[in-house]
Amino acid sequence: MPLLQNHIAVVTGAASGIGRAIALGYGREGARLVLLDINEKGAAEAAQEIRSAGGEAESFALDVTRREDCIAVAKQVADKVGQVSILVNNAGINRRNAFTADPGAVLKDWQDIMATNLNGTFNVTHAFLEPLLASKGRIVNIGSIQSFVHVRTPNSPAYTTSKHGVLGFTRALAAELGKHGVRVNAIGPGLIETPLNASVRANDPGLVKIFIDHTPLGRAGKPEDIVGPAIFLASDLSSYVTGSIVMADGGYRSI
Repeated sequence: MPLLQNHIAVVTGAASGIGRAIALGYGREGARLVLLDINEKGAAEAAQEIRSAGGEAESFALDVTRREDCIAVAKQVADKVGQVSILVNNAGINRRNAFTADPGAVLKDWQDIMATNLNGTFNVTHAFLEPLLASKGRIVNIGSIQSFVHVRTPNSPAYTTSKHGVLGFTRALAAELGKHGVRVNAIGPGLIETPLNASVRANDPGLVKIFIDHTPLGRAGKPEDIVGPAIFLASDLSSYVTGSIVMADGGYRSI
């Protein structure tokens, strides 16, 4: 029996990269998918890919920074799809300006990254809270190695702060929602080859080398490397796991 049969799973940032891979993986495990992304066309294409493989999927455009839009989409999903029992908060952005860069750029980085990575996770979770409580659901937040460390490359401190916040939010919700039967966990990816970092990887091979040299497995990850942990945390295989972060970083944090 598929591990996620009879579940309705919402995935944010599902148009590409890690979010798309998780959505496809959930579809293979029998979940009915709701794909949310600011890139409406990309989300629709991913949903069609799931349907073409024999799964069920719907897609909706959503900017997670817009709280009222999150509430409206949650109502649409309830009316058109059904009761959500899995939520994956994957939508996120990154910038690589140092804190000592142009003050205007630093401020914009902070505002944009916090609005998407941290406030967006709050907005979507709060919007879908009612069905998650009713279904004794599962929440999977996408953190990072930067939920713990500031990586050894020039990077925006806003991103590190936001991912620390995602881990704190995960633990706080796990502590509060456990009595309702809702499990809340996170995944901590290392360097994963996605469209989000494609330009950096192409234009700065030295930066990639810094990551790889510090990764015991000696390679960057693929979006598919995050699918297994995401299925585990959403399924009954992890029925006694909450408040945890599963690192999928090739061993980056071990050295």
